[in-house]
Amino acid sequence: MRLIMLGPPGAGKGTQAVHVSAAHGIPAISTGDIFRANIKDETELGMQVKQITASGGYVPDEVTNAIVRDRLGQDDAARGFLLDGYPRTTGQVEALDEMLAEAGHGLDAVVELTVDTDEVVQRLLTRAQEQGREDDTEEVVRERMRMYAEETAPLASRYKERGLLRRVDGMGEVAEVTARIEAALADLTGPDGGDAASAPR
Repeated sequence: MRLIMLGPPGAGKGTQAVHVSAAHGIPAISTGDIFRANIKDETELGMQVKQITASGGYVPDEVTNAIVRDRLGQDDAARGFLLDGYPRTTGQVEALDEMLAEAGHGLDAVVELTVDTDEVVQRLLTRAQEQGREDDTEEVVRERMRMYAEETAPLASRYKERGLLRRVDGMGEVAEVTARIEAALADLTGPDGGDAASAPR
């Protein structure tokens, strides 16, 4: 199963990605996690990303595309994956389409978590305080939400036109949201619990 999880910052994509990954035996690939690991290790990429994210911006497409291409080429992603935090722009959508076409694959579904903006801002500020994320001020968080609405939300319309979009209410307990996601993906799962998307049609 090849999936994308869309949703604004703080929507719970990372948490849900872990559950979906475990349920379907596919790696959850988070560009944010990859960037944070590089920041922690103080790599050249990490320093570049830190400067950009501190001001609320997004990493340039060419950098993100290269990282995703490399990650999708690894063995554990050969039979499927869940992308969390990518694509964010129409340019990244086109780059992903090219990557998958080269490998002879296509997407099975795009899950969009819908949330209440004000509640998510508070959720992110609480998380920032707990995790010591100094760059997650309310101003920066709201700028990320604005940029998401401007750049990334329109991607949902593009995937809807392709018949791939599954909108899921992202508010509530983690288990409740997980159950909604699985219900939204039920038609992709075969009767034996396997992925119908990878079975002959």
